[in-house]
Amino acid sequence: MNTLRTLITASVIAAGGAFAAHAQDTVIITPEEEVIVREYVKAHPVEVVERPSNFELVLGAVIPDVFKPGALQENTLPDRSYEYVVVDGRTALIDPATRQVVYILE
Repeated sequence: MNTLRTLITASVIAAGGAFAAHAQDTVIITPEEEVIVREYVKAHPVEVVERPSNFELVLGAVIPDVFKPGALQENTLPDRSYEYVVVDGRTALIDPATRQVVYILE
């Protein structure tokens, strides 16, 4: 019985740690910041002209090398640095270190 209780406790702790690690990766953009990003992207468009047919724009996707993202100005989102591309009218914010899509503005 104690072994089962210990196993369940360890599982709950591990799951909580995994959830916390995932929560830290979540990018939160306020509505005001979305407006600022949209205005910046509109003034500095980076449209994807050629994309692989198997690429789907979803959170966590790694953008292909054929995508040439633009960089948001440092003061666009204070304390954060992202690149961006526009695919099918949707703006994707990209982590420049991993080339992963971290936020999509619909």
